[in-house]
Amino acid sequence: MPALSTFLVEDSPVIQHSLIATLQELAPVMVVGVAEDEQAALHWLAQPTHGADLVIVDIFLRSGSGLGVLRAGRQRWPQRPMVVLSNYATADMRSTCLALGAQRVFDKSTEIEALILYCQTLAGAARADTVIA
Repeated sequence: MPALSTFLVEDSPVIQHSLIATLQELAPVMVVGVAEDEQAALHWLAQPTHGADLVIVDIFLRSGSGLGVLRAGRQRWPQRPMVVLSNYATADMRSTCLALGAQRVFDKSTEIEALILYCQTLAGAARADTVIA
């Protein structure tokens, strides 16, 4: 299964480190970039040489918001899958994130396994598209 090049938008260095280690060990993921705030995330995503098969976004960032990343992503890069991973995955916030273009919303404390499964499924779909083409 090919690794998904993944961009992570997360402001906590501790969570960055543990999430990267977990995803790269248990899912077909290769983290190719990290941003701690909305502006840095949008700058990275706008670079033509920076490709990402998946963008994982936290809602609360050092500055700006993951909601701003989702909003811009939906408008500028609609083909790029974006998911939210947050401790604030309430029903209202899930609805807001989905309306802004997130494919899925995962709770950091209870849905890491679901995120891993999502990554495996996305990588499998990418592989099937490559084999068919």
